[in-house]
Amino acid sequence: MRALRLPLAILLLLGCRPEQVGCEPPAEATEETVEPVRRDPLTPRDAEGAIEHRVTFADAARHYAEVTSVLPGEGEATTYLMAVWTPGSYLVREFARNVESPTAATLEGEALELRKVTKNRWEVRAPEGGTLPERVVLRYRLYAREATVRTNFIDADMALLNGASTFLVPEGGLDLPHAVFFELPEGWESSVTSLQPHPGGDAHAYLARDFDELVDSPVGLGSPDLREWETNGATHVMATFGDLGPWDPERAVRDTERIVAAQHAFWGVVPYERYVFFDYLFGGGGGLEHSASTVMIADRWDAEDPARWRGWLGLVSHEYFHTWNIKRLRPASLGPFDYENENYVRDLWVVEGITSYYDDLLLRRARLTTHDQYLEALSRNIGRVQGTPGRAVQSLADSSFDAWIKFYRPDENSANTGVSYYAKGSVVAFLLDQRVREASGGQRSLDDVMRLAYERYSGERGYTTDEFRAVVEEVAGAPLGEFWATYVEGTDEIDYDAALAFYGLRLQPVDEEAEVPGWLGVSVGDHGGKVVIERVVRDGPAFAAGLNVDDELLAVGDERLASLDEAMGRTEPGDEVSLLIARRGLLRRVEVTLGRAPRSEWTVQVDPDAPAARRRARESWLGPDGVVEDEPAPDETAADGTSDEMAAEGPATGDEAAETAAD
Repeated sequence: MRALRLPLAILLLLGCRPEQVGCEPPAEATEETVEPVRRDPLTPRDAEGAIEHRVTFADAARHYAEVTSVLPGEGEATTYLMAVWTPGSYLVREFARNVESPTAATLEGEALELRKVTKNRWEVRAPEGGTLPERVVLRYRLYAREATVRTNFIDADMALLNGASTFLVPEGGLDLPHAVFFELPEGWESSVTSLQPHPGGDAHAYLARDFDELVDSPVGLGSPDLREWETNGATHVMATFGDLGPWDPERAVRDTERIVAAQHAFWGVVPYERYVFFDYLFGGGGGLEHSASTVMIADRWDAEDPARWRGWLGLVSHEYFHTWNIKRLRPASLGPFDYENENYVRDLWVVEGITSYYDDLLLRRARLTTHDQYLEALSRNIGRVQGTPGRAVQSLADSSFDAWIKFYRPDENSANTGVSYYAKGSVVAFLLDQRVREASGGQRSLDDVMRLAYERYSGERGYTTDEFRAVVEEVAGAPLGEFWATYVEGTDEIDYDAALAFYGLRLQPVDEEAEVPGWLGVSVGDHGGKVVIERVVRDGPAFAAGLNVDDELLAVGDERLASLDEAMGRTEPGDEVSLLIARRGLLRRVEVTLGRAPRSEWTVQVDPDAPAARRRARESWLGPDGVVEDEPAPDETAADGTSDEMAAEGPATGDEAAETAAD
């Protein structure tokens, strides 16, 4: 495989800054490279007083690990806790439910009293009248069979461990360092993580400077396919776990290299020395961001389908963008973390929505997708928002705040009462980008907003809602109070026309006079040969008539129902029909006046009548059309795949649509 190291001039071409009409390179471009942020290497002094965790896998085939932790003890009793959630995934998940058979002892093996005091806390007590030793040993079995990016998974072939769902920490001890030692089963060759290697030099041993870094550094174990390359002085590793089948790791790395280069160009800073892409071929999808790594789940068969492959590239782009937008540039309310309670924030649309906007856009600028493919992605996002009646009920800010109780717990009524801060956030970011470009006369864009926000607020404190809005207004050179009130804090219908017209685009016209069948306003499923309502659309005909979820549809008029689509195909909007239904075992008739289905196609297309200036604005936004397929990247140097020894030593630095695609 080949390594990619791009000079800044080429990176800027990939980035396509807003002032580059037609995407010409700026005159000031140089051959300098973006240098990574360096961290001081760990020394034995850093390991002094560290909490020690030893993880073994004698029962991996039955999805268990054995964890032995040596933690500080103090006074008559000390309390130890396990996190109830993990950053990047905003739901209390109760990780302690997977802890079995915990015991406590001294270093000499003398048993100590251990009792559980809350759902995620254990207390160790000294013998009556005594005090605890300085070091207490806790042992427990950990069950791990959730193949998600935010939990743990162990089987005979591999393991994925996340810090929040694996390790205990003493109350008040979040700042203590953690040393982690893994004993690999026979046949497992590597441990991979973004943690730095333990200064003691042991194999599969790592050191985290504090609990935050431990939680932020997942560990993959097994015999993965390992590939390494360098971009702008930073090392990148792709660790692919699972049977490869048709999956092509070289292609995955080649395309990921372009994503990395494009995002380096976008931000102008590389905030790490080493970054790990974990790719678990479990089937399905999803991702979770970390400061120097991301965990992704994919299907090996994604490689066989161009659309699914673009979906995987979008996941890579999304999670990698989080390296800057959330892991360093974050809302002030998301830090320091409270690992035992919800951390409420009204700006998840900035964290996830703006990231969702840029994941597809930067694929385009990296020339991994065409203009048409990008517009298809934009159309899907608009369609997701417009197909959600809850957009008129819940604001974008409220959607962000309620993530803890709504987004990860969808039910049959969710689409009626809420809107996704991913989907609507992405659409609002698109509108905001256009607004900034227009207000600044095409001299600045949302790109500049994100870079300025990063420069000011990527430190310890983060930004408040008002501070982020102030940055946007400063870059735009115009007030945006009405925009915020309408699209962020409000539930007004979104006007797409002006933003699309700015780029010479439009929504594909819809023939309002076309003949269409009647619309009932429900989603149904086949339940053992029964046609059963699974969702009732707010303010639709079924909603007005009082039909319920779980009602079985038996007949339209006196004709038995076999297919709802076929039955509706024989009707027109405005028809009055009598439905025979079964509800809780009893038959009843419901009279319904059918309606006209709301618009379902939201296709963005080029406006053939748009002036040339709008085409140039579109090219400035999206970059030159066309994709780069399998061509050597400029200024390449060779690099080999990583060795087992490299993976064991560990990296140098230390994870929606949530439940949909990526956290």
